[in-house]
Amino acid sequence: MGPQTLLNGTLPATIPSYRSVRGSPVSARNARSQARCGRMQAKVVAQAAATGTAKKSVPTELEEGELPLNTFSPKKPFKAKIKSVEKITGPKATGETYHIIIDTKGDIPFWEGQSYGVIPPGEKTNSRGKKVPHGTRLYSIAASRYGDQFDGKTTSLCVRRATFWDSEKNAEDPEKKGICSNFLADAKPGDEINMTGPTGKVLLMPEDENAVFIMVATGTGIAPYRAFWRRQFMEDVPNYKFKGLSWLFMGVANSDAKLYDDELESILKDYPDQFRVDYALSREQKNKKGGKMYIQDKVEEYADEVFDLLDNGAHIYFCGLKGMMPGIQEMLERVSGEKGMVWDDFFGKLKKNNQWHVEVY
Repeated sequence: MGPQTLLNGTLPATIPSYRSVRGSPVSARNARSQARCGRMQAKVVAQAAATGTAKKSVPTELEEGELPLNTFSPKKPFKAKIKSVEKITGPKATGETYHIIIDTKGDIPFWEGQSYGVIPPGEKTNSRGKKVPHGTRLYSIAASRYGDQFDGKTTSLCVRRATFWDSEKNAEDPEKKGICSNFLADAKPGDEINMTGPTGKVLLMPEDENAVFIMVATGTGIAPYRAFWRRQFMEDVPNYKFKGLSWLFMGVANSDAKLYDDELESILKDYPDQFRVDYALSREQKNKKGGKMYIQDKVEEYADEVFDLLDNGAHIYFCGLKGMMPGIQEMLERVSGEKGMVWDDFFGKLKKNNQWHVEVY
């Protein structure tokens, strides 16, 4: 089976032999041109796959055992060490986002799509005036179970620094900043971090190596998808040889706010028939009505393909701010009506077949 083989070993006709990157659809003329050059393209793709970046070997013992859940709790947290903190947004981004690698020695294992809890140091005063520890903040894990060094000894988080702008003072109010996000963003190598979890079953990857993934994210909601694409394309996992399609829709304000773009570009180069990326850049692009390009607008541009893939068994994931979901659901319901479908029936089918995965915050 070729690299485009999908569910049940068949290739739906709606998956094109071209892709769109950075939010700009390939024109119909280009599509027809590439279709005429199908045989030549297939040869080029095969050569690219043969010469692409080699996948990394990983410790296969992490494939064994049951799904880990709530191994550590707030009362008995896991104590880890910060390994590195790197700002991964540019100067014109609307906020600061950091990639944080944590040294766990492999002692708090997890699966792709799960989350960790972080307990920031210090105390707060509760409603009764009593000093109590800060509460646990949940973060989707931005690495596969093998971590950034492919040895299973680290994990990673994608964290946006939460700040509060006081319009009256025309300045940030440090008293209202996010306690945990700022602790993580300001952390130094060697700092101790208290962790809980792992938790979560909603965003787990299907075991089917031929599965189709449609991954919709805003901001740091990209974190679990990084775990997916590293397992699919960057790691040599003996019992998981991905043959399907992985399609990322990513919504951010502008180009400086893109996250993990270097990894995405590398995978697009090496796996052009199995990986697609489309950006919704709200402050740089316009939707078809001339308004700002939001994530639902970008998905709608490919509605025919998305609906056909879902009808053929694709999994669709949503992760990011909860405010993204009303616009997405309204768009899907409207488009389904335009197609003569009953959205409630189609949506019910997706949920029944475990194709619909949502984790928003």
